Amino acid sequence: MFLSRPLNKFTRLRCQLLSTSAKTYLNTTTSTNNTPAAKTSSSNEERIEIPNRIPRSSTDILLALSSTVKSDPTAVHFKYHDDPYLIPMSNVTKRTFAMAQEAGRKAAKWVKDEHGRFFMHQEAQPSVEAFGPKMVFNEESEVDETSLQNLIHNSEVTDAVFVYNLMKTKNLPIADDVKQSLLELICFYNNEEPIPEEFIEERWFNDAQTPYPRLRKTWKDGDLAEQIFNELEPKTPKAYAAIIRGMAKFGQAERAYALFQDATEKQIELDTKTFNSIICIANFLKETADHRWDFCQETLQQMNQQELKPDLGTLNALLQTVGTFGNFKLIRGSTLKVLSTFKKLGVEPSLATYYYVLNNFCRDRSPTSHVIVDILNEIEGKDFTIAHPKDINFFVTAMDVCRNHLHDRNLAKRVDALLHTGNNYDLIGDSYKEGAYYRHMFALLSNTEPLEEFMVTYDRLVPNIYIPEPGIMEEILKSVEVNGAIDLMPRLWSDIISFDLGNRENIINRTLKITTENRPNPENPAHNGLNEHFARIALDIYTKVIDIAETRAMKRLQFTGQMIGDILTLTVRGGDFEMASKVFETIDKEQHKIPGTPSDQCTLEFVEACVVNKAPSLAVSCLQYAVENNMESMQLARIINKGFTLNEVHLSKLKSLVGDGFLAE
Repeated sequence: MFLSRPLNKFTRLRCQLLSTSAKTYLNTTTSTNNTPAAKTSSSNEERIEIPNRIPRSSTDILLALSSTVKSDPTAVHFKYHDDPYLIPMSNVTKRTFAMAQEAGRKAAKWVKDEHGRFFMHQEAQPSVEAFGPKMVFNEESEVDETSLQNLIHNSEVTDAVFVYNLMKTKNLPIADDVKQSLLELICFYNNEEPIPEEFIEERWFNDAQTPYPRLRKTWKDGDLAEQIFNELEPKTPKAYAAIIRGMAKFGQAERAYALFQDATEKQIELDTKTFNSIICIANFLKETADHRWDFCQETLQQMNQQELKPDLGTLNALLQTVGTFGNFKLIRGSTLKVLSTFKKLGVEPSLATYYYVLNNFCRDRSPTSHVIVDILNEIEGKDFTIAHPKDINFFVTAMDVCRNHLHDRNLAKRVDALLHTGNNYDLIGDSYKEGAYYRHMFALLSNTEPLEEFMVTYDRLVPNIYIPEPGIMEEILKSVEVNGAIDLMPRLWSDIISFDLGNRENIINRTLKITTENRPNPENPAHNGLNEHFARIALDIYTKVIDIAETRAMKRLQFTGQMIGDILTLTVRGGDFEMASKVFETIDKEQHKIPGTPSDQCTLEFVEACVVNKAPSLAVSCLQYAVENNMESMQLARIINKGFTLNEVHLSKLKSLVGDGFLAE
């Protein structure tokens, strides 16, 4: 690996010394060993054969070192500070932290571009163009074709357009091949500045989109692209190809097809990619499924007449168009026909191909299809590289099919194993697709997998890889409730608070329901101290609701009778009578603001706690609250009468509330 350059003089001398040392060693061993074999070996001349030079890139050593270190899912991503107080613990803070670092890089780039005169020095040898100041153009700049070609080569759309217009203003000559290059650049980006490649986080978070985006018209009609195309004479196949592909890419379907027909009438031979772009917009050109299918066949016949061989883009374009048919039977039949034809042509499918197959076979309200099993049998264990822009849609779609279409956790695990094969994780897409992928996976596993196995997956992925959304966290809580695994609740509640989900009413209600309806078992060692933990959870919820009410937040979280009753129950069971008294005071004083009432069991346990803590006034107040809200009151009166030595005032109060019935045993 280190012999990546021709041997210099020093290296050759070192090899000669090694050879001499080897000969000396062999001679020494021969003199001390008189066996025939030793004499024979000494007579042979030892030679060192230097292997041929192996071409290597500048990062091969780094890749080799990286391959020896496996990823640690329990470690935070390298883009975040490895500090417990600085590690983001929610989806919002993850994006905020990453984009804050990106903003710092943008600020540094802005300073370098705006004040380039301070960065004219070049420390790197040879100089690195990216480290140098950016050329700033104005109306007085001296420009020529070379300047324009450099801007086009670096994909600097805004500056390239400015220089082109400046050259037109100054009547400077521009060659047709330079115009063609500028036309291709503008058509590819729709005359908009792309996000620089070094801004990885902005691409990761801001390019997020749904797995099934709908093409809409964003093409800029009458803009510079069309002006350059009209100026080019004679019109070349490359010019037609650039403008047609650009219009098709950005939703200007009718004009793209009109130019395609114009090129056909003029017998201008277009390339395969241009035909592919026309097939992709067939659903905008034809109304019915039959007409779209006929249109695709006619386009393929035109390709055949021009002796153009269909490629992977043609295959995926056809599958995309077939997916726009409304008839499930026609979609599946056409998909199989296309796959069979291209298999005979020797076109190798990509992940985008399988994405379209899944999209065509496994739709909402469509008959159940197990086509994903055949796909996994075909590609399992393979390492893929990007071959089509839609390759990044495969994994999230496959996991969606496993969850919503088949509800099969074994298939989901096979998909996840494929994702982590080789460098396949590079094809996960963006932040949205990664989140959607794990959302589908967690929703499926939490409902179908034993809780112990699911928590292994939870420990491996949360929070550094995936942070559950509110809906997924509620599904996890439901699984805990079904399995009675209340010992997990303190840890899950800690995660809920860390993930900024503690203000979600459905999660709060589910948490309180689990902790109140499932009492810890004293004989189970795992349940030791759970009552105290549950009381702290209740206190967190109580404080959270009070704080939100005081700040008058727009998304207001308020108490309900059931919610605050469960809080009261948990504080009583946790032995925090002082806090329980405070909670009951809120129930009593704010009852006109709190919809609903606590359960009878809640008031019963609170009165019993009053007896234990010798608080007769609170017990009587609880009885009065129960009477005023038509709750069970006679049993409360009996407990109060039996647990306390009541004076005349308290006895008369009880009689006025429930009568004399509580005196009878």
